[in-house]
Amino acid sequence: MANTARNGMSAASLQGVTWRKSARSGALGNCVEIAELAGGDVAVRNSRFPDGPALVYTRSEITAFVAGIKDGEFDDLAG
Repeated sequence: MANTARNGMSAASLQGVTWRKSARSGALGNCVEIAELAGGDVAVRNSRFPDGPALVYTRSEITAFVAGIKDGEFDDLAG
C-alpha cells in the first residue's frame, strides 16, 4: 500500500488486504467488512459498496469497541 490509510479513502485503494465479514451477516449482504492493514490498523467498509469509503481505526480503538460489545454496552441498539 503506497499511501497511508486514512478515514474516508476509497476501500478499493487499500490494495493487498483481505476483507472479511461475520458469519452472522445477513444473506442479502447487509453487513460491514473488516480488513487488517499492514501497520496493524483495521479498516471497515460497507459490504454493499465495496469501493466506497473505508473507516480506519487503530488496534486499540477496535479492541475497546469489541470489549464494549462483549460487555453488552450496545445491546440497546440490537433490534
